[in-house]
Amino acid sequence: MTKDPNTTENREAPSPPFIDFPLPPKGQKAFPGCFVYPFFLFHMLGFGGSGFFLAYGEESTDLFFLYIHGGFAILIYTVFYLAIFGFDEVKWMFINAGLGLFGIYAQIDLLLAMFGKRAGDFPVAVHVIPFLYYVLYTFLLYQMVIDLSRARNNPTRRRKVELVYVLISLLLYGAVWTLSR
Repeated sequence: MTKDPNTTENREAPSPPFIDFPLPPKGQKAFPGCFVYPFFLFHMLGFGGSGFFLAYGEESTDLFFLYIHGGFAILIYTVFYLAIFGFDEVKWMFINAGLGLFGIYAQIDLLLAMFGKRAGDFPVAVHVIPFLYYVLYTFLLYQMVIDLSRARNNPTRRRKVELVYVLISLLLYGAVWTLSR
């Protein structure tokens, strides 16, 4: 009889500072719980907001400091995302981010317009941290919608929820695009 390497009894205890998240039953994703979304949405809004203002604020921030401040936080968030949502979900977060760069750029441009600035006013290197925060934040919102609609383990419901999510996103992106013209 072959032992399942994904069971808790066959997994080595992690050495500090790693967190030992309990494994869900085989074939089932773990539901992050009601605490995860409010905590990370609030926490990331603070760090993402500070990264946004460091990158685009009135005072020019040293690019090295911006990358250290934002890069460290983004690394930590990504580690938590991997532990909570799994590799495949996080992989798709980055794939979708790559596909959605123009949409993100338009939304960053709209946000900057509220402060009398444009995305084109800044070098591309400055956009990296705000873009990554945006990717992490929208991924968390998407995961929250999947869980709140109880669609994570229900393929039929998930397809419907994803369709509605895409349609609402397109409406919002269309509104952003219209407002920015």
